[in-house]
Amino acid sequence: MTVAGSRAVPEPEYEKNAVAPRPKLSVCVPFYNEEESIAPLHQAVVEAIEPLNVPFEMVFVDDGSRDDTIKIATEIARRDPRVRVVKFRRNYGQTAAMAAGIEAARGDVIVTMDGDLQNDPRDIGAFLELIDQGYDIVVGWRHDRQDKLVSRKIPSRIANRLIAKVTGVPIRDNGCSLKAYRASLIKRIPLYSEMHRFIPAVASIAGPRVAEIKVRHHARKFGKSKYGLSRIYKVLLDLMVIKTVASFTSRPLIWFTLLSVPMLAFSSVALAWATWRVLWEGGHLSLPVAGAGVVFLMSSIVLLCAGALAELTYSLGDLREVEFSALTQNVQVRRRSRREASSHE
Repeated sequence: MTVAGSRAVPEPEYEKNAVAPRPKLSVCVPFYNEEESIAPLHQAVVEAIEPLNVPFEMVFVDDGSRDDTIKIATEIARRDPRVRVVKFRRNYGQTAAMAAGIEAARGDVIVTMDGDLQNDPRDIGAFLELIDQGYDIVVGWRHDRQDKLVSRKIPSRIANRLIAKVTGVPIRDNGCSLKAYRASLIKRIPLYSEMHRFIPAVASIAGPRVAEIKVRHHARKFGKSKYGLSRIYKVLLDLMVIKTVASFTSRPLIWFTLLSVPMLAFSSVALAWATWRVLWEGGHLSLPVAGAGVVFLMSSIVLLCAGALAELTYSLGDLREVEFSALTQNVQVRRRSRREASSHE
């Protein structure tokens, strides 16, 4: 079923020959207005993976493109049964697109990459070797990054050092989309906002084996970048969320209670002193001291309530993941019969 507005509409069924056998490798690529790069990327992925003799599929996610991206992706899927297409009804962002591709992927190993041809599919073989060695996550490091220095490289270096310091996961290039995951791990990690760059940090809760390797990086050939300095504040907010989740995930109520203790102690001292001055000394009520005591008392109560809500949320789990597929639409690809193919030639 797909959801259009508030009405649920039945999805078209796939034809029996429209779905290839279950692969070992899934390559998930989100696209947003990438009509010029999608066909060359498909060819590059095929040329890079076919020599590896690994059964694979490609999951192309159209993130609400307004050009011919979905049309070209559908044509490619008609010719190549290894290609599956997922379409968003509007633009939700790269993280949501990656999450949809990961959800639709059927391989034991899932590789994510950008659709702008800056990542090189020839590096996928090295990723698979490390996965076979027992690593759960392999992260690409664009050591020779082909981007603008001021608007892309410098902010990225600062952000990567800050992320490594706060999360304790020493990744040098969190922003590189070329990553490989064990499906059993990545499919259980909820993704939202700009969280795709923090997957190693979020997954660190489960104690996975993480490796980082150098990868090729090419200058953009088509279109323009969807990222810039405007995303810095989103990254900082997400970093705060990740730190909170990584630190408080097991027993949130205990941690929030510990945070509220200093405030509760200060409010108790302030209110006790103000009360003692009025009742025993006969003085006037000190509004600044009493007001500060009330403010800190209410703050400690808010923290305790937040801890209780966090404990409840942790106990019940995140139910939104089950409903996430409502944002997507599987695209039916009808293969041409031999008669139709011959008539077009």
